Amino acid sequence: MNVAPHVPSTRQSSRQITSRLGRLRLAFAAIVLLASAVGSVGCTMGLRSAVSLKMARTKSTPRDASVYIDEEFIGPLYYVAAHGVRLLTGKHRVSVSKDGYFPWDREVDADRQPVKLDVELVPIPD
Repeated sequence: MNVAPHVPSTRQSSRQITSRLGRLRLAFAAIVLLASAVGSVGCTMGLRSAVSLKMARTKSTPRDASVYIDEEFIGPLYYVAAHGVRLLTGKHRVSVSKDGYFPWDREVDADRQPVKLDVELVPIPD
């Protein structure tokens, strides 16, 4: 007796493929939705309010002096003075330095009100 192996019909295979693709799409959509929900919650956790920091310089202070906040370089003084910086609430150390000048340091407590600092670098005598 010669028996041919059972081969599923083309229609049945197409249905199975369509069904599998549908399940894969549904699973992918669920993963994307879950990831976006977890990501949006994770991004908002631990947010703290920020306060505006404005800096001004005297005419004798070099405009290209370097500004550091909490020992992290922010940019040249002219840029920080023109654009300002957003500080997280809390205590921060603001430093301005330039070769040939004494460093300028202040500890500020950023708490709801904008912070304004006037920077004056004093030249180191020869």
